[in-house]
Amino acid sequence: MATTLDDVTVTDVNSKSQNPEKENGLKSKEAKEEAAKDSGKGAEEQKDEKAEEGKVEAGPQEDEEVAAVEVEAKTGVAFPVKLDDGKRLNCVGLRKKSMLGLGIKIYGFGVYADNEKLKELVKSKIGKSPAKPTKEMYQLVIDGDFGMTVRMVLVYSGVTMSMIKKNFDEVMGASIKKLTGGKKNDELSNKVMGHASDKTKLTSGSIIEVSRLPGYVLQTKVMGDVVSKVESELLCKAYFQLYLGDDAFDTDAKEKFGQSLLLLF
Repeated sequence: MATTLDDVTVTDVNSKSQNPEKENGLKSKEAKEEAAKDSGKGAEEQKDEKAEEGKVEAGPQEDEEVAAVEVEAKTGVAFPVKLDDGKRLNCVGLRKKSMLGLGIKIYGFGVYADNEKLKELVKSKIGKSPAKPTKEMYQLVIDGDFGMTVRMVLVYSGVTMSMIKKNFDEVMGASIKKLTGGKKNDELSNKVMGHASDKTKLTSGSIIEVSRLPGYVLQTKVMGDVVSKVESELLCKAYFQLYLGDDAFDTDAKEKFGQSLLLLF
């Protein structure tokens, strides 16, 4: 029987035995294409995974320094480790006052300083770091002309502004007498609370800040409002003596401040 061109064509294409090399070539080509697809898919998946990793790594990071706080253990008051003006927290403590034979917790406090200026001062005056805080170091801080702040957070709910003013007048008067050889200066000591009104409502959590500004200016804020601003080197020294002097309000807090000084060397 004669074979037609159509028969040959059909036989060559459909027969598995007529051209095995061509068939194997087709299979090899298909396998390569599938492998390429799989490889491309894998690359895309890896790219997506890396992109996801990149999102985590490149995402916004929380400003830990701004968010960080230190809690005063006896009152539970939290103090930010850094104030908006850049001053850094060097210690926290508690102010107690004896009432009817009881030690009443009045406020928790945090002592802040311009640590760069403080570092320059102690290194220039003392040089090598001592084994432990010295009286000379504390005195440098008390006498210094650089930024410091004491933030007080009230914890005694029964305190009034008139009580706060009276207490400030008393303790500042006594501190000034120590520095002046026993001379009173009621006019100066009464200026710390300035024109703070007795009608000002104070509650647990109310904040009072007393700051030493460069130029020996003592500034007092009550709940964010400036109530006094007095330029007086004596007043500045008398105030910070209350926290870092020989008869400090909280000796543990004073010691913590001293340890922070050692870390500046």
